[in-house]
Amino acid sequence: MWWGGQSLVPRVLAIITGVESLGPAAPIIFILVYAAAIVALVPSTPLTMASGAIFGIFRGVLFAFIGATIGSAGAFLIARYAARGLVERRLATTPRLAAIERAVTANGGRVVFLLRLSPVVPFNFLNYALGLTTMSIWSFILAGLGSIPGEIVYAYWGRVSGEALALADQAEVPRSASYYAFLFGGLVATVAATVLVTRTARRALRDV
Repeated sequence: MWWGGQSLVPRVLAIITGVESLGPAAPIIFILVYAAAIVALVPSTPLTMASGAIFGIFRGVLFAFIGATIGSAGAFLIARYAARGLVERRLATTPRLAAIERAVTANGGRVVFLLRLSPVVPFNFLNYALGLTTMSIWSFILAGLGSIPGEIVYAYWGRVSGEALALADQAEVPRSASYYAFLFGGLVATVAATVLVTRTARRALRDV
């Protein structure tokens, strides 16, 4: 039940693809759809890739981060005030999530920030699990900054994929080979940096 959001990915992507034609309203609609998808437990990776393909790397990361922040906060508050019993039953069947809940209660935002850097559990359900802890909503939102390195990678990959698809469909005038070499080289560098950050976060989590 909790992972049913996976089946919604094609539908959500179809909606997101259509926002490009909405002009100035496109970012707002995208952010709202992204936020709703997070609450519905739809995996965020393909959504962030789509954001990079549609809006470019910088705006793609920005809009994905805003949407993820709103959606995560929504899930956090739902768990805390509306569906606490349901989330607690899920935690009881998932020892790792229960351990994370205890660690966050003891150490607060630092642990959440590290978890965002190094996602050891599904990102979306973690939002609900954290709603059961004692941390404040503002600490939770601030710790969400740890998701930015991963969002940069996915938005970058979405941009590269979008460029490749545009070239295959001849949707725009092909750029030089050096342009695409730069894109792929930048992606490799971004992934390498993110892997380094992730490993550092995992080592830090062992000490929690």
